[in-house]
Amino acid sequence: MQGIVYEEPSVWLFLLVTLVMGGWAGWMAARAVARAWRPFWQAALSLLLVAAAVRFIHFALFEGTLLSAQYYLADAAVVMLIGALGFRATRTRQMTTQYRWLYEKTSPLTWRERPSGAEQQRP
Repeated sequence: MQGIVYEEPSVWLFLLVTLVMGGWAGWMAARAVARAWRPFWQAALSLLLVAAAVRFIHFALFEGTLLSAQYYLADAAVVMLIGALGFRATRTRQMTTQYRWLYEKTSPLTWRERPSGAEQQRP
């Protein structure tokens, strides 16, 4: 049974190719852009190319439709989401390790300015 989001006969093929393979490639591509201190829009361009590669894998290995806006957008949404998480996690790690006197990690994806010395001594 084919879904609206995926065209494979099994949801497992969609999860393997798009989520696992495409997600991993998107995470690594966005991580590489972040490690080079480039802006997110450059990661977004890379992620759109990764999504095109994912669509090609669906086409080449599983007889999927190569030129389908619907399925490309589904692949791109998954790759962009995972890539954005990878970019943000990498940028958070960069900011809190390279500028540890200025920023502290508040979650895996966020950071904040450290309080100044006067603010830390308040009761």
